[in-house]
Amino acid sequence: MNAIQKKRNPWAWIPTLYFAEGLPYVAVMTVAVIMYKKMGLTNTQIALYTSWLYLPWVIKPLWSPFIDLIKTKRWWINAMQTLIAAAFAGVAFFIPTSHFVQVSLAFFWLLAFASATHDIAADGFYMHGLEEQQQSFFVGIRNIFYRVAMIFGQGLLVMFAGWIEEGKIFASAASDNRIALSWSLAFYLLAGIFLAITIWHRFILPKPVSDSPRKDINARTIWKQFGLTFATFFKKPHLGLMLLFLLTYRLGESQLVKIAQPFMLDTPEAGGLSLSTAAVGGIYGTLGVIALLLGGILSGIVISRGGFKRWIIPMALAINVPDLLYVLMAALKVSSVPLVSACVALEQFGYGFGFTAYTMYLIYIAQGEHMTAHYAIGTAFMAAGMMFPGMIAGWISDHIGYTMFFVWACLCTIPGIIAALLVRKYIPADFGTKKGEE
Repeated sequence: MNAIQKKRNPWAWIPTLYFAEGLPYVAVMTVAVIMYKKMGLTNTQIALYTSWLYLPWVIKPLWSPFIDLIKTKRWWINAMQTLIAAAFAGVAFFIPTSHFVQVSLAFFWLLAFASATHDIAADGFYMHGLEEQQQSFFVGIRNIFYRVAMIFGQGLLVMFAGWIEEGKIFASAASDNRIALSWSLAFYLLAGIFLAITIWHRFILPKPVSDSPRKDINARTIWKQFGLTFATFFKKPHLGLMLLFLLTYRLGESQLVKIAQPFMLDTPEAGGLSLSTAAVGGIYGTLGVIALLLGGILSGIVISRGGFKRWIIPMALAINVPDLLYVLMAALKVSSVPLVSACVALEQFGYGFGFTAYTMYLIYIAQGEHMTAHYAIGTAFMAAGMMFPGMIAGWISDHIGYTMFFVWACLCTIPGIIAALLVRKYIPADFGTKKGEE
């Protein structure tokens, strides 16, 4: 480790780096959904437009090798954070305009591609900037601050916009449209935060000697190696079953996640719960994320003790069965904030508990040669499994109503549960346990 790096305490940059990794993803995938709903778009438009924003995460394995060729990962981090700050400011500036949908989507596309590229650079830089023993220690820290970004984005930021909308803060601000004002100020806040993070990282990120462009490879070599890696992924045993699991395990959730918040915000006449923006931020973005985190912690504990094979079916049920709570909320027109909070917390706890099965399966199928690349290809299929079903979720909900939509989402969980049952028999009994990892 060089002298410059020794002066950089990891606590000075790991928390901010992974907060910066999580925040734009949350803004693109969740905050944008709430904003567009409040700005008057239909569920069909919201789900279609925001689901397309998954595309950079679907195809990022195509350009991730080139991050090694051009500049340093530290340079990529600084460049992408600057672009993200500019994109946030662009969204904020054009929200009050008549063409806000088209222009804001253009900036969200820029934000999505910059965020996906930032993910690649940050995860690579993590390995360069830390000693091996530090890497294992800070894995938990980086995950915590990624979740903190989720709480801030889905929770506190949405609540901030809601308070402006209701006139609880900035009440004296002159505006004919407080909804547009609230979201414009929220995204200006994001731009300011990201600008501060960018400046901080410009000076505080270490400069490890190992973080340098690779001279031993070129673009032609990369494409040849990528083709080989991609081909070997599709030669894995039980390929059809593997793809079935990757694409269907979250089939119900991929649609529900696009409609859950619009459902809470929509009017009773439209079948919604008519909750305020601030209430949705508090319920879904704060309590929900905390429950999700607790579910994830518990899942890690039980797998390490009992093994992945033992827990894959309970986890498949945990991520899918609680979707029935949305059927009940829609059918019974639940308007009690504490009751809605309890339902969302339970559903998110199940999601956090059950999603670990997906992560473990990705690790399982990535074993062997090209492990890192195969894991990345697996995550691309994961993003595709969220993107394509999500695109039609709004159209379905607009045509059959919220109650029947949530029934449909529950029916869509069945293929994933069946896929989990089918793949279970090929998983070693000790995989995921401490003994199995030794």
